[in-house]
Amino acid sequence: MIKNYLNATWRNLIKSKGYSALNIGGLAVGMAVVMLIGLWVYDELTFNTYHKNYDHIAQVMQHANFNGKVTTQNANPALMGPELRTKYGSDFKYVVQASWYYSPLLTVGDKHITQGGIYFEQDAPEMLTLQMLKGTRAGLHSPHSIMLAASAAEALFGKEDPMGKTITLDRSQEVKVTGVYEDLPNNTTFSNVKVILPWTLWLIQNPWAKEMIQPWGSNFTQTFVQVVEKGDLENISAKIRNVKSDNLGDEEKNAEWSVFLHPMRKWNLYDEFRNGINTGGGIQYVRLFGLIGSFVLLLACINFMNLATARSEKRAREVGIRKAVGSHRFQLIVRFFAESYVTVLLAFVLSLLLVVVFLPSFNELADKKIGLPWFNSVFWGSSLIFIFITGLLAGSYPALYLSSFQPLQVLKGTFRLGRFASIPRQGLVVVQFTVSVILIIGTIVVYQQIQHAKNRPVGYTQKGLVNLLFQDELRSHFDAFRTELIRLGAVEEMAGCVPLTGVWNTNGGFDWEGKDPNLATDFPNNSVSHDFGKTVQWKVMAGRDFSRDLPSDSMAFIINESAAKFMGFKDPIGKIIRQRSEYYTIIGVVSDMLQESPFFPARPTLYHLDSYDDMVNIVLKLNPKQNAKQSIQTIEKVWKKYVDDVPFDYSFVDEVFGAKFKTEERIGKLSSYFAVLAVFISCLGLFGMASFVAERRTKEIGIRKVLGATVANLLMLLSKEFVLLVTISCIIAVPIAWYYLGQWLTNYDYRIEISWVVFVVASVLALTITVFTVGFQAVKAATANPVNSLKDE
Repeated sequence: MIKNYLNATWRNLIKSKGYSALNIGGLAVGMAVVMLIGLWVYDELTFNTYHKNYDHIAQVMQHANFNGKVTTQNANPALMGPELRTKYGSDFKYVVQASWYYSPLLTVGDKHITQGGIYFEQDAPEMLTLQMLKGTRAGLHSPHSIMLAASAAEALFGKEDPMGKTITLDRSQEVKVTGVYEDLPNNTTFSNVKVILPWTLWLIQNPWAKEMIQPWGSNFTQTFVQVVEKGDLENISAKIRNVKSDNLGDEEKNAEWSVFLHPMRKWNLYDEFRNGINTGGGIQYVRLFGLIGSFVLLLACINFMNLATARSEKRAREVGIRKAVGSHRFQLIVRFFAESYVTVLLAFVLSLLLVVVFLPSFNELADKKIGLPWFNSVFWGSSLIFIFITGLLAGSYPALYLSSFQPLQVLKGTFRLGRFASIPRQGLVVVQFTVSVILIIGTIVVYQQIQHAKNRPVGYTQKGLVNLLFQDELRSHFDAFRTELIRLGAVEEMAGCVPLTGVWNTNGGFDWEGKDPNLATDFPNNSVSHDFGKTVQWKVMAGRDFSRDLPSDSMAFIINESAAKFMGFKDPIGKIIRQRSEYYTIIGVVSDMLQESPFFPARPTLYHLDSYDDMVNIVLKLNPKQNAKQSIQTIEKVWKKYVDDVPFDYSFVDEVFGAKFKTEERIGKLSSYFAVLAVFISCLGLFGMASFVAERRTKEIGIRKVLGATVANLLMLLSKEFVLLVTISCIIAVPIAWYYLGQWLTNYDYRIEISWVVFVVASVLALTITVFTVGFQAVKAATANPVNSLKDE
């Protein structure tokens, strides 16, 4: 029986090649999209599961009320780790202090390379369950040790055994290789960490840290923990809530510090906090693409259902004969489901080929390293479930509908589809294009939001700015370095500073006239040199810039407009800001310079003169009259004159700032491609439907042509039904899109207002696509010779 079903199914597929191609092609594209999205979603949902104990690992974080708002940070005092071990040791298996991610310079002989690195306390390898290729996880016990990822070990030593070999770290410390571990996969937080160094060495290299270890108010380390096997993260988090505030003075307690544990399982998808509340993060994109994948598959299944039921009159005689010779309805249902599943299986095979072809491009677009898990039983089990659900979804309505035909009516030739028979098909077309129009609107709005943020004034001139890392040799020769580059015409100006595209450090303890004594403050307090303003060309809105001719500027602040507004100064010039025991005079106000997210307001920010020892960056303004490439080459030559053993590494400020749009741009591109595919699948169905309608009304079209109807008349006749259905889709899609996109935009403080023009453009685009898709079949039918359709009459 099964063989009979399969043979009959194959004959039907071959007999109706065009119909079969539309069905299999539409389903294959839909299934390929779902597979790509599924692989991406799985990669996101399994983030950090490489670490065996990820369910028990967390990062210690803090909420604090600064500047009238609750902020959340992952920086902690260096005393946090010891305090947790001492007071709450029974709750934790491991407590690990860590530095921030950085790129150390590693030297072996004449070879100099930089790799992503971090300083960890000695229990980190055990906590992270590193897979050791050489050595053990106890490799951080010596302060002069180093553990390398396999890729870093190969880059430094090639095929040699690196164990016990000496590496010069940052040109100052010699360390010995005590372990080589497997590179962490791309979907882990520490995937870029290729070098692990002992925390004790970090303290040796950063003597300033020892001065800051005692005060609980200084936050400059990270703290990670692994709770005991039966420990509950939520309960332990509540228990340690006041561990910091219990160690603060009365003034520092104004910030209402609250310590909590942020579980590793939430680091990737639930990493955003607003006013002390975890508002999500990447999970919104997982949900979005999960929804898009479901919709795309639904569109492909609707195509199958519509095309199958549209051909019902052609299959009616077959059903009537089979029922007349004794077939039961159940047998017919099984037969039609067999056709459905054969079609789905063929589409699945084709979709696998499509995924293989397009997965590299998808990975590049999504910034992933995903592969098809050919030998993974979970993948194939999921695929079988996927095929079953798709076949059931696509085949259920046609099977039930076609098997319901009455044989007597069919065989007597009196069978006709009722006037309401097309309503389900019309409803499915409306669903298809409602989804498509929503995706089109979403694509436009995401693009507009990104462009809106990109066009936001940044408060300084980014074009032509180049960033270098400050090296120790340049701290004592900075002025000579600057003078030579200006003399050679490579740069117009140059200054020392902290990073332009991020907040390096913040300070509290500020006071000024009129300040609420109970208000805790925390402002970015940026160290700059005298020529910083001229280099970045910031906009002085009031007062003046720093001057070399005024020694008093060493105790002066330039503040941004947000700071002036926050402090309540109508005329801030000359006002005094006290920071604990030191008094600073405000000499200037500049427009807000965007250092953080371009989607959120600029924070109140202070700028002060400082020694080169406290700066981490050099910013250079390239000479616009000289070729940029030549200028960079000149800078490199002068650089090597002062710093001969550190690779010359630079970045353009506008490119670094542009990377802040990376996530939104990536999501926008993916959404737009999926929207195009959704519209394509809908058009395939529309094309098939239009061809069957034209075929069904061949004689009517012939009669109308004989009676004088023009091609335009016939085009209108065949198109108006579909245009009406798509118009209804647009009417339904607009309020749905407006509501949900409005909700998405609330994630951004700096955002667009959705214009009615977007809805008009999306609707016109959908209608235009409909007219062209249906019009092709309509014109083909309208231009056919009427003699061919009427010769039997």
